Amino acid sequence: MRKQVLILSALFISMTVFGQKTELKTAEKAVKVNDFATAMTVLNQVEGLIANADQKTTAKFYYLKGKALYQNGSENADILKVGEAFNQLIDYEKETNKQKYTNEFGELLNKLISKVAESASSDYSIALETKESVDYLNAAKKFNQVFALSPRDTSFLDNAALVYYFGKDYETSKNLYIKLLELNYTGITTIYVATNKEDGKEITFNDKKAMDLQVKLGLAENPREEAKDSRREFIFKNLSQNYSALEDNSKALEIITEGRAEFPESYSLLIDEANIYYKLGDNDKFKEKLEEAITMKPTEPTLYYNVGVMNMDQKNIDEAIKYFEKAIELKPDYGDAYNNIGAAIIEKANAIIEEMNKSLSDFNKYDRLQAEQFEIYREAIPYYEKAYELADDNISIIQTLMGLYENLEMTEKLDEIRSVYEQLKG
Repeated sequence: MRKQVLILSALFISMTVFGQKTELKTAEKAVKVNDFATAMTVLNQVEGLIANADQKTTAKFYYLKGKALYQNGSENADILKVGEAFNQLIDYEKETNKQKYTNEFGELLNKLISKVAESASSDYSIALETKESVDYLNAAKKFNQVFALSPRDTSFLDNAALVYYFGKDYETSKNLYIKLLELNYTGITTIYVATNKEDGKEITFNDKKAMDLQVKLGLAENPREEAKDSRREFIFKNLSQNYSALEDNSKALEIITEGRAEFPESYSLLIDEANIYYKLGDNDKFKEKLEEAITMKPTEPTLYYNVGVMNMDQKNIDEAIKYFEKAIELKPDYGDAYNNIGAAIIEKANAIIEEMNKSLSDFNKYDRLQAEQFEIYREAIPYYEKAYELADDNISIIQTLMGLYENLEMTEKLDEIRSVYEQLKG
């Protein structure tokens, strides 16, 4: 009985192989007459059986699948599927060391890569001019297609991720950046550059051999190799920004934390980390990270300004003024810093005003407190005037000066500034 079962099994396998070959012939005929839909229908029917087929049959299946998807280079072809099919055939023949169809697919693949890459670059140039999301997305899709056609060219995946972000497709951009991290992509490469003798422009070559040939032919000069820096820091940064755009700031913080562990000296990642804490409403952490950033860039006025703002929010008035003054020291025309020093000084008058409201029946005390209040206003005026000098169309600053001049009965200055206010209000 066992012998009979074995014979029947062998017969079944033989019939299966025969069926596969018959189906492949049908698919091949359909491909030859450009009936790609029929070819794909037939190929889909036998795909599950290919795992048990011999090398020749399997290679033929991958070849016909690639041809059917390619559709003779039709614009309707799904480039992502074409790339997957072409590379599946090439990888399989390389693995089995029998390269019957590789050369044909290799040539088609190279032409397709060049065509799509050129189109992607053209679309990206258009997007840079229009700034329209739809144009960025057109370019991003094609950069992604180039990667699908040539998975070794991970720089195109990097391009696609970035341009999808520009196109505000944050979900797709996020997924592509995650893929880059999974691939341990760094972007560190060596590029080959020479100067075109005819027009003096720089030419970038894919490899040293191509560059050397152009130099040898006398078409280029000054050949050199240049190393591109790692892109991983920016991948963490951009992935985090995608999560923030998707309103998942907790995940954005997790990614930034991971990035800073790998790049602890990155000022850019540190600032992003600070901003995420701000979005999460954690002002203490925001301030802490800004202070850490100051140790990295002690001459950056914006950092001192922002720490000053945080101190203002925490009612640390004198500390806030100190940071605003440092910002002005580094950037003498920092109008917002002058404005905020004025606001911080006026903040000191709030306690006095509260006490005045409690002393309405004590005229002597009220007058004494009001004199203190007005002295504070006089101290604030020069800072607001400097802020006005730097931004003479700022309605908020003008209104503040009007209030201060009126309180202090500075009639001449009040009339002057009121005239400006009325002109601006139209």
